[in-house]
Amino acid sequence: MVNPSQANYQPPKNHLPLKQVLIFGGLLVTLSMGIRHGFGLFNLPITSANGWDRETFALTIALQNLAWGAIQPITGAIADRFGAFKIMVGGALMYALGLVGMALSTEVLNFTLAGGLLIGLAQTATTYSIVFGVLGRNVSAEKRVWAMGIAAAAGSFGQFLMIPIEQGLISGFGAQDALLILALMATLMLPAAFMLREKNFSHNQKLGEQTLKQALHEAFGNPSFRLLTLGYFVCGFQVVFIAVHLAPYLKDMSTLYPAVGSPMVATTALALIGLFNVVGTYYSGVIAQTIPKKFLLSGIYLTRSVVIAAFILLPITPMTTYIFAAFMGFLWLSTVPLTNGIVAQIFGVKYLTTLSGLVFFSHQLGSFCGAFFGGYLFDKTGSYQIVWFIAIVLGIFAGLVNLPIREQAIARSALA
Repeated sequence: MVNPSQANYQPPKNHLPLKQVLIFGGLLVTLSMGIRHGFGLFNLPITSANGWDRETFALTIALQNLAWGAIQPITGAIADRFGAFKIMVGGALMYALGLVGMALSTEVLNFTLAGGLLIGLAQTATTYSIVFGVLGRNVSAEKRVWAMGIAAAAGSFGQFLMIPIEQGLISGFGAQDALLILALMATLMLPAAFMLREKNFSHNQKLGEQTLKQALHEAFGNPSFRLLTLGYFVCGFQVVFIAVHLAPYLKDMSTLYPAVGSPMVATTALALIGLFNVVGTYYSGVIAQTIPKKFLLSGIYLTRSVVIAAFILLPITPMTTYIFAAFMGFLWLSTVPLTNGIVAQIFGVKYLTTLSGLVFFSHQLGSFCGAFFGGYLFDKTGSYQIVWFIAIVLGIFAGLVNLPIREQAIARSALA
């Protein structure tokens, strides 16, 4: 039989309405992605208040991303088998508890467990992979990548929205109380999860009798899946390094360029990343309907390298920082609907959450490296320049490895 994929999949009769999935899926990722996007703003206040070095904070965020990536395939497999509703509810509660733990922790271990492990687990249940699984099951094939682009754009809007909110909370209440207020906001993910509940969820849904073991064997044996996974590592490295370390980098560079030392410059830059991310993620989903997604991915990674190189080579001013943020924002998460769309197109939607989670694990390995080595190499060398250079080289590498990907759906013989 032919894999139910981009060409012929239709959702079941009892599917959720498209508008409902987009609105409440968008709300869920708006909160989950928006809150985490502002963690870099807490770097200097928390490390200064507790007498920690930057490597300590960076390690917590790195572990958060590693836990998120390592557990995502497991969370995805559970959601594919039993439905996403209970997973999302548990994730929302863990997110709130993790933020409370970060606020109340004065010991490194407690802070790392709350901000690293607990929030990392929460993100496996409240971010793109879970929402895209719901979308894949409830949206027709011809609208799938477009719908993923809408959901990714919602997460991007959350990043834009939450940056000034989080900076305002830090300025007005201090870092500790700001985290407690964010914990209350995280509970708003609970009603969104209830609105995404798939009634009478069926695991098979006429998607064939392929087992999870067969799906995993098929994916790991597919060269395009492996290439896609390699490229996604680079995405994670670049975006998390910038999200966590851009604010400290600008503060350091203020010795040469005093105008960029104001916290408002970093806040504005991170907000611009979120704002332009809305446009980039939406249009990546739109354009992917007309040209091969692998070419878009390759172009995104190569352009990122050019933008990063220009930023670190030119004199740094508030304006060049904002231009850098706008370009990076446009390219920020535009890889997400494309990558997940390719997975769905090649392998179908029955195990979409699981397979997307496996690809995402590579992304989070990159995120771990970007966050941790950013702090580690800074503490060793007193500079971020080596890490910026690594980000440029990796972008070129990712641009090249995406080109050989074959996006055609797999034609399967009858399964045992």
